Amino acid sequence: MGKRITIAIQRKGRLFENSKNLLIKSGINFTTNGEKLLARSSNMNVDILLVRDDDIPSLVSKGVADLGIVGQNVLAEQSTSNRKITAKAILDLGFSKCRLAFAKPSNSKLRSLKNKTIATSYPGLVKNYLRKNSINAEIIKINGSVELTPYIGIADCICDLISSGATLEANNLIEFKSLMNSEAVLISSSNIKNISDINIIELVKRFEGVINAAESKYVMLNADTNSIKQICKLLPGADSPTIIPLQQKNKVAIHALCSEPVFWETMEKLKQNGASSILVMPVEKILN
Repeated sequence: MGKRITIAIQRKGRLFENSKNLLIKSGINFTTNGEKLLARSSNMNVDILLVRDDDIPSLVSKGVADLGIVGQNVLAEQSTSNRKITAKAILDLGFSKCRLAFAKPSNSKLRSLKNKTIATSYPGLVKNYLRKNSINAEIIKINGSVELTPYIGIADCICDLISSGATLEANNLIEFKSLMNSEAVLISSSNIKNISDINIIELVKRFEGVINAAESKYVMLNADTNSIKQICKLLPGADSPTIIPLQQKNKVAIHALCSEPVFWETMEKLKQNGASSILVMPVEKILN
């Protein structure tokens, strides 16, 4: 690689761990030390900025960072609230999946947001939602402990991130309306088609390879020749499986890279259609 590439990631939390794993699996070796905000790769011309997640869209928009990893919800909120945010999502990363949704106390009879008070850390997105749906309601911005606001009389309901729903349950809240789905995305100041730096493009391809491999499986099995067509149809997301003749007459081995998960139900269907010795293996990297 030529000039150094700077990537901004969240410095703490689950998004940090997932981002770090993605970078390391993409061949970027680096270590984080204490409270340092900058980590330099030991084997590539890459610098890692360790910052607050809501600073990442701004750093990428200003060109301080070439790339960033952030939740779609953060990018959307920042873009809604600040016209100077020009960063764009160029790759869905498949981790840190959640949704931004409205929730109310479990004993509440609330059915509509009309004329209600909503506590949220995402006022820009909530305001847009209310405007698009012609709903008149009051928004209170809360930076933390949003779940407590209905019980201390500040709000009728909340709009917050939900993943497993455990936090809602722990606070006697129930979800009743979804605003948007979110996951981690790779962002850049330009659309992927407009990126001219070949080194950045090659790095993005590495990220794609790791993400594609995460859901992919390599399947190996044996079958009768008269079962080939039916078995190949059952292999999820397989692109032109490899057919290998075996020593035993009318027997073949079928090898396939499946771009979708292979569940037990799929394996059982394969067996019912004549497959045997079915082996499903993880895939570490894919480069198309």
